[in-house]
Parts: sequence; C-alpha cells; structure tokens
Amino acid sequence: MTSVVAERTEIDVARPTYRNDIDGLRTLAIFLVVVYHVWLGRVSGGVDVFLMISAYFLTDSLVRRVVTGRRLRLGAFWLRRFRRLLPAAAVTLLAVLGAAYLLYPPNHWPAIWGDTWASLFYWQNWHLALSSVDYYARDAASTSPLQHFWSLSVQGQVFIIWPILIGLVALVLARARRWVRPTLIVVFAGVFAWSLWFSIVETRDAQAFAYFDTRTRLWEFAAGSLLALILPLLKLPVWFRAVLGWLGVVGVVSCGLVLDVREGFPGYLALWPVLSTAAILISGSGEVTKGGPARLLSSKPLQFFSGDAYALYLLHWPILITWMVVTGEDRAGLLSGGAIILGSMVLARLLARWVEHPLQRATWFDQRAWRSAMVIVLCLGLVGGSVATWQGAEERRAAEIMASAEEAGYPGAAAAESPLSTSDPSLPIIPVPTELDAEWQSVGESCSGRFAPGSEVLAASCNQNAAAAEAEQTVLIIGDSHAQQLGVPMESYADEHGIGVVTLLKGGCTIGPDEQDRGPDNPYTCAEWLPEAIDYAVALKPTAVYVVATRSTAGEPERLLEGADQTIATLLDAGIPVLAVRDNPRFDNDMYACVIARDADCSVPRDRILAPANPAAVLDKRVTLIDYTPWLCPDGLCQGEIGNIAVYIDDNHVSHTFANTLTPMLGRMLAASGPFR
Repeated sequence: MTSVVAERTEIDVARPTYRNDIDGLRTLAIFLVVVYHVWLGRVSGGVDVFLMISAYFLTDSLVRRVVTGRRLRLGAFWLRRFRRLLPAAAVTLLAVLGAAYLLYPPNHWPAIWGDTWASLFYWQNWHLALSSVDYYARDAASTSPLQHFWSLSVQGQVFIIWPILIGLVALVLARARRWVRPTLIVVFAGVFAWSLWFSIVETRDAQAFAYFDTRTRLWEFAAGSLLALILPLLKLPVWFRAVLGWLGVVGVVSCGLVLDVREGFPGYLALWPVLSTAAILISGSGEVTKGGPARLLSSKPLQFFSGDAYALYLLHWPILITWMVVTGEDRAGLLSGGAIILGSMVLARLLARWVEHPLQRATWFDQRAWRSAMVIVLCLGLVGGSVATWQGAEERRAAEIMASAEEAGYPGAAAAESPLSTSDPSLPIIPVPTELDAEWQSVGESCSGRFAPGSEVLAASCNQNAAAAEAEQTVLIIGDSHAQQLGVPMESYADEHGIGVVTLLKGGCTIGPDEQDRGPDNPYTCAEWLPEAIDYAVALKPTAVYVVATRSTAGEPERLLEGADQTIATLLDAGIPVLAVRDNPRFDNDMYACVIARDADCSVPRDRILAPANPAAVLDKRVTLIDYTPWLCPDGLCQGEIGNIAVYIDDNHVSHTFANTLTPMLGRMLAASGPFR
C-alpha cells in the first residue's frame, strides 16, 4: 500500500515535460481544418483534436494543483483563462462586423448580429443548434462567418464545468488527496460513457442539432481528461508507442476524407479522431519514442506555426465566407483558395503577435485579478457596444422608413393592375432588410376553447385570431409556410369581415399526403401531422378550409400536390367548402437580395417557372380556386418588387407586407364564388 501511494505522489508532483509534439499536433490539426474548409468544402475532424487536447491540458494542470495541496482559486483561473482567449476573439468579431457592414447585403446583418452576441458570450453552439431545427430561421440556409465559434463556445462552457467538477472532488477529498486521481477517473469515465451514449442517440435522431449540442461533445473532453489522468501510469514499449503514434497521425489526416464528419458526427464516428489523438499523445509521452511521429511533430516548420493555431482558426473561416459573399462563388479554386489560406496565415501571425501573445504572456495581468477582469470587460464592451450601437441605429432607421411608407401609401399589388399605382424608384423598398424576420405571419394566440386540438400532434401548430371565439363564420388555414404567407390576404379579409381564423401550420408539411416530407421531424413528422390536421378540420366543420394545392419549384414543372385531391375530397365529403390556392413562384436565387441590390433585372418570365394553366383546375368543381398569379407575375413577368414592396423575403416566400396588398383581389375572387356570406 505504501509503495503504491508513494508512486502516485511522485507522479503527481513531478513537473510535466513540455510537449513540443503536441504543439506540432495543433499545427497539423489547424492546417487540416483550413485546407478541408477552403479547398475540399468538408469538415476534417481537426476540431475534435482541439477539443481533446484542451481537456488534456486543463485536467492535467488542475489535478496537479489539487494533489499537491495548492488551492484551485477558480475565480482567478477563469479570469486568467478568458483574458487569454477573449482579446483575439474580440478583434475577430469586430473585424467581421466591419466586413459585414461594408461588404455583406443588409439582409445578412440581423443574423450576424445574433451570431456576434452568441459568440461573444460563448453560446454560439446553442444558437446554431436551435437554428438547425427552426424551419423559419433565415440564417439556417446560409453559412455564417461566425459559425466556427461553435467549438470555441463548447470549450468555453467546458472551461467552466470541468474546474467545478474537479473542485468538488477536491473539496470532498480534501483530507485524502491520494484518492483524487482515481476518483476523477471514475467521474470522467462516467461522463464519457453517458455523453457518448447520448451523442450516439441524438446523432441518430437529430444529427443537425447534435452536432452543436454541448452534451454530445462532453465525452470528447472526458476522453482527454481520462488520458491526462491515466497516462502517467502507463508503461508501454517504445516500439509499440511508435506504431501507435503513426497510426494516430494517419487517422487524424485521413478522418475527413474517409468519414462524412459534418453529417455523421459527433456520434460513435467521432471516436476516430479522438482515438487517433489519444494514440499520438500516448506515443509522445515519457522517453523520446524512436521511430515515432514525435520528431516530425516537433520539427521546426510545425513549431513555427504552432503559436498561430488559435488565431488562424479564428480568422480563416470569416475570410473564406466573406470571399464567397463578395464573389458569389460557393467553392474556392486552387489559386483563390491558396490566396485565402496565405492571407489567413499572415493575418493570424499579426493577430497572435500583437494581440493574443502579449496579453497571454504578460505576468502583470496575473498579479491582480482585477487586471484580467479589466481586459475581459474591455473586450465585452468594445464588441457588445459596437453591435448594440449598429443594431439600434438600423432598428431606428427601419422604423422611420416603415412610418414614411404608411404615409406614402405604397401601392404593392395594386401597381400590377393600375397605371396610376406605379412604383417610385426614389422611395426605399419595404420591408427593409433588417426587419425580414417580422415578415412571417402569425395569426394570434394558441388555440383554446372549442378550437383547442385534442391531439398532442397539433398542439404546437394551432393558432387563432382574436375574432375566432365569437365569430359566426370561421376559416381554417392548413399547410406549410407557403399556406402561412399566402394566407395573409385571407386573414386580412377575415379581419375586415369579422370572420374567425384558425391556422394549422407546420413548416414543410403540405396537404399532399404523398409529398416528400420537408419539415423537421421533431417532435412529429408530416406523415403524423397531416392526418390529425384533416381529422381536426372534419370535427371543427369551419365555414371553409383554405389550403395551397399546387407546388411551384424552380427548375421543375408546376404541379398539383401529390395526394392533395384526396385531402380535398375528404373535406368536401364532410360538407366543408375548400378554397384551393395556387402556389406562388419559386426561384433559384434570393429574390429579395436581388431586389435590394437594385443593380439587376430580377424579373423572370412566367412561362419559365409556372405552368400555362393552374394545375388545381382539375380538382372537384365544388372547389373555389384562388390564384394570385396575375398580381405576382403581371404582364408575363414574375417580379421581385411591385409597387415599392418586395414581393418575397427569400427565394420562395411571399412577404407579409406584399401579401397584405393582395386582400382586395382575394375579396373579388371570393365575391364571385366564395362560401362567405
């Protein structure tokens, strides 16, 4: 017993030998990340290397303090850690804000504001996770120049959680420090097992969310911690460590080529880079491994760039995305990619030399906690103040434009049928770019009373307007986001005539039971949702049901939704009148971005994207057809702006502002053959 304790104490007290090979591994990992991002358009698995290494050093450092009886002083630790991380990150965030203001279309700004706030406070991974399952998140369809901050956010959260875990164990075992290491092995083994299991399950069920979820990444950190705790106890033959190290290098380099990291991680597939990293760390431990990769990783070229790894990670991604935004390209070629990488390396060296390293290495800041706190507050203030000032100014400008638009009386759809209601190019287009999220229509509160659905499947998708509870007539709108936006004229008409409105809306779920399921399957799929919606309609027996019955897809023939005739027949057989709406055009480019640029003709010939006749014309004659095409595509041209109002908010969704101007046209169609009295 005595010899074992003595051996552990000697291991714990021994000063760790500096690992140049780990610096080289960092360099290798960051270059893999950059090359895969820029030239291959893939994810390399290099980030997983960083996650494990950071936990390895964090755990090793804190455990050595605990077992030697030194206080952890977690407050000082956190201040010191974030003082070293935040300045370079803050400079990057400020640079992205400047680039966005000068080079990005204004409709990108709100997403960048949100990403900046999330990145600044180490919450970006959750921000992206929630966007990945939000059908209506505008930034989910485009890549953010700050998306890469997700991994830094996860690390920042672990830098809070891990010291607390270690501190609690140290507190409990304050009188038995010999048991700290074995206890932490048990604790981190438990974290590893639970998180890996959770990661496998969530990656299977909701991979896009799981990729950014902190909980699915904890096992990678736990693996690094376990290695830091166990490695001093391992005694392996030199030849074995050499072979193990080379296998690790091959694994790290080949991971992104063999595996689909972006779409398959972080479940069990992430064991590949984690185990490869562990193999390299084991290989370079102890005495110099002859024939192993430690000498290569410790070579001067890899050491030369090791100090730039953090800065290069921060800068390469926003430079790449900004290049894509400016050029309109979605992939860098050999020369352009080389220029992006070279520019990133130069700027990373400057950022590391003049910002990161001086603040990281200056002992003056370590002498008083308030000095580190001062740096952190300054970083938060500079970035937070900049984005808040910009955001506030744009919100005030948007409010002024919308107020002036009400006075000017923008004609919208009326301009398509009256020569007196024309567009004025001197007026700003509405809605303004920074207010597009407000263009999604919401009819009112969740359904209640007699409108409350009995099925859990519909609970989150049912809403009603204020008049519904007392109205004699009710219209039920069912469908996806196109039914939501094209339902705006119906809702406006209903408000004018005292008609109640109830909506059953789920993004990606049409009334066609045989259509492809395009909606998020959490918590329910379209196949589960639609039958319940139909049953709800039959039981409610509204005055009419309002649905989009066709689909217009860029590059494909316009058609009736597959199975829509069955759904409509069920409603008609139940004695419910049906208003079948023709879908609006969809485009292969962002129509709103084209319109606000005002430097190109955004119109598209109608016959290129719509059928000559309404595909819904084949439906039962009892159906009332609603077709807004004459006002969306006047004179045979489907336009992005009509009457100073942007028709679309993206490549396929009609803006609420424009849809509202279609209300008089809907009124005329309903007067001709509608169910409302």
